[in-house]
Amino acid sequence: MARFAFLSLALFSVQALIGGTLAADASEKAEETFEAPSLAVTAQAAFPASEIFGVKLVNGHPTQALVSFTNNEESAVTVNFIGGTLSTLDEESKLVRNLTATRYSVEVPAGETESLSYSFATEMHPQDLRLSLASVISDNEGRFFTVYAYNGTVSVVEPETSIFDPQIIFLYFFLLASFGGISYFFYTVWIAPYFPQKRKTAKPEGLKKPSATKKVETPVDSPAVSSATTYNADWIPAHHIARPEARKVKGTSRSKSRA
Repeated sequence: MARFAFLSLALFSVQALIGGTLAADASEKAEETFEAPSLAVTAQAAFPASEIFGVKLVNGHPTQALVSFTNNEESAVTVNFIGGTLSTLDEESKLVRNLTATRYSVEVPAGETESLSYSFATEMHPQDLRLSLASVISDNEGRFFTVYAYNGTVSVVEPETSIFDPQIIFLYFFLLASFGGISYFFYTVWIAPYFPQKRKTAKPEGLKKPSATKKVETPVDSPAVSSATTYNADWIPAHHIARPEARKVKGTSRSKSRA
């Protein structure tokens, strides 16, 4: 339990000492009457993917640091924690943000070098800051030491944007739709009323468009007419035209009487 409490205190000291208190600690140690124990362990941090044109911390993307520990002690040491801070570049060196401390508990044998990966992410305004990385190392006697791995200037930048990014495409679509809506509203309110408008004549409901009538072809009489029917009946007397009535024949009765 006491060992865990001491580890927590050592971790807190990493974040408290890195942000610009190195000079004050050195002056306080110089005034002490006893010589503080030292540890023959060196640490060096590198940024393989971020230091092509200076160390750049891209917002929203993890920054990976490769911390190498070289143990020059006669016995093995243990790397317990790695943490860091971001501070301003002025003389006061104000603390801006504490980085997440990662626990490792990795043993480094005597005379050997061990590399550990430490990653962190930022979400800040683009600016130049001072990055400090430090580790808490313990020896075989259980004593804890703070070993600094990096102390330099870094740049916080925004990620590069692409025109094929879905968020950028949605932004372009939204801006285009908004511009189209505003343009249409401006046209209908301030421009369209000044143009002459065509008057529409109302058609009565009862009138309907006449439908196309089919032409009925009447049969033409044949010119061949019988010569018997082609005569003028005006000059013929009426008694000749009217048919005579049939008379009754009385011959049958006379024949009976003679008999």
